[in-house]
Amino acid sequence: MEAIHKRCAGLDVHKDTVVGCVRVRELGEVRQEVRRFATTTAGLLELAEWLRQAGCTHVAMEATGVYWKPVWHILEGDFELVLANPLHIRNVPGRKSDVNDATWIADLLAHGLIRSSMVPPGPIQELRDLTRTRKQLMREIVQHKQRIQKVLEDANVKLASVVSDVVGQSGRRILKAIIAGQSDAHQLAALGSERLAATRETLATALHGKVTAHHRFLLKQHLQMIEQLEQTVSEFEAQIEAALAPFRTAVEHLMTIPGVSATAASVIIAEIGVDMSQFATAGHLRSWAGLCPQLKESAGKVMSRRLRYGAPWLKNGTGAVRLGGHPQQAQLSTRPVPEAACSTRSEKGYPGSGGVDTYCRLLCVAISGAVSRSGTALFCPPRPGSNRSTPGTPHPRARL
Repeated sequence: MEAIHKRCAGLDVHKDTVVGCVRVRELGEVRQEVRRFATTTAGLLELAEWLRQAGCTHVAMEATGVYWKPVWHILEGDFELVLANPLHIRNVPGRKSDVNDATWIADLLAHGLIRSSMVPPGPIQELRDLTRTRKQLMREIVQHKQRIQKVLEDANVKLASVVSDVVGQSGRRILKAIIAGQSDAHQLAALGSERLAATRETLATALHGKVTAHHRFLLKQHLQMIEQLEQTVSEFEAQIEAALAPFRTAVEHLMTIPGVSATAASVIIAEIGVDMSQFATAGHLRSWAGLCPQLKESAGKVMSRRLRYGAPWLKNGTGAVRLGGHPQQAQLSTRPVPEAACSTRSEKGYPGSGGVDTYCRLLCVAISGAVSRSGTALFCPPRPGSNRSTPGTPHPRARL
């Protein structure tokens, strides 16, 4: 096989060390040199100097956790870097070692057999860190809400049966009164809002339980954690807004897509960036996001058509749309997705995949146009009277 890169290197990155293999082809012969470096800043600078002296033009490394990032930051700008998915460059089983891995990566890179993963620029990486951390904080809030409900059930207080949100305004007033030592069910029921569907008598019946000092301590700690996390989320929201300032036009274009809120737009920008030239077509974006079926065929039989792993954070972002009849619409877009897009079957009739996945695939088509330089979207809503059941079809000139 013909070698594409005459001077290149492969790196096997670990937490404390990085093994590098320089591969040089001269006069028809291949010469390889392997060295081991520390992952401290001084060690990585020594690695960069070694690669320069060898005349390397391209350097490849595995995406090993977060350990590849310091190496990338040191080498960026001096070499053509390639970040490889470990699942795509597996070596022969039974020959696993640091030296063999670095040599294998160098050989694959020399022959052009490594498909580079997308590494966004610095501002997008910072925005990605913010949006992902915000998502994790929201998950922690939900976990503490569930723990509060668990404590209430243990005390036989059926607050979740009569209040839709246990930590809503009415729920928090009742919880704080319970924590303060109030045990009279009728006085606790009086703290509920008049907008609640449950009557005062129903509330009093549900709030009659056996609350101990142990329950009050647990409720107090969980409620304090929720309030602290909500304050932290607010600070992250402000930082995300500041980080989105250079991409405000792309955010506004994305929010014109039905179902995309400001939160979903920020996640989309953080995960795919604003440079759509890295995706040849909208289909490439769908494939990268893992929203198209995998190809697994043998002996003429299709073994599986399940979705690939793809980009889980982007999948969550494309799923954070306002679907028709969705119960939680407070932070979602005011433009709902047509209910026809929320069917229980896919467009090909296979049960289980659902119309939501179909809409997410169409959403990727719209995204690829919304954040492009032309400011046009490849998405057009169905015309009145149309027989189409999907929320829209690709259209190359449909402006947002």
